[in-house]
Amino acid sequence: MTLRDALPPDQRPRERMLRLGASALTNSELLALMLGTGTRGQNALALAQHLLNHFGGVRSLLSAQFVDLKEINGLGEAKICQLTAILALARRALEEELRRDCALHIPDQVKAYCAALLGHESIEYCIALFLDNQHRLIRAEEISRGTLTQTSIYPREVVKAALANHAAAMILAHNHPSGLAEPSAADIHLTRQLKQSLAVVDIELLDHLVVAANKVVSLAELGHI
Repeated sequence: MTLRDALPPDQRPRERMLRLGASALTNSELLALMLGTGTRGQNALALAQHLLNHFGGVRSLLSAQFVDLKEINGLGEAKICQLTAILALARRALEEELRRDCALHIPDQVKAYCAALLGHESIEYCIALFLDNQHRLIRAEEISRGTLTQTSIYPREVVKAALANHAAAMILAHNHPSGLAEPSAADIHLTRQLKQSLAVVDIELLDHLVVAANKVVSLAELGHI
């Protein structure tokens, strides 16, 4: 079944976008436009809504693993590749901003970028954003990964990676798979320890971000840096 068969012209997502713009469309309508077609028995809009319901929203859907997407009846490899490409493009768009502009001037983009990288992960990851002397992004690099509840971060390894990337400053970020973005005592201790270690080689720790789903907490804003 196609949208042309199911909906009158003024209710079809494409026609609504052309008339009203993308901001007027619902998440399911935007997703339906990207999918293009549905599956046997359901049109693209119904498939889009089913996917959003199944995964619990846009972020979880776009961050879903290939094996989880394959379980959806009628969702082939082509559509799965389209879905994963959307998140990859979103991440790269945010990364372009960080490479062009001073990270301190665009803290919301830094948080959005870290949330896009880490917010969906089911185990704990730690990444470092290495910055030049203008605080523009040089590279984002995984520092460590752990179990469901913890990871091990060694300041000496972070310092080594910062020097290898010729960084003048850096931002650390890690996720809490529990969904609680509140920094732990261990997070605060690590932040202070890492700041001291980096200072020895004249590299500034600008922030340590804790990511939980789409919420990001800055230890700098809390006064711990």
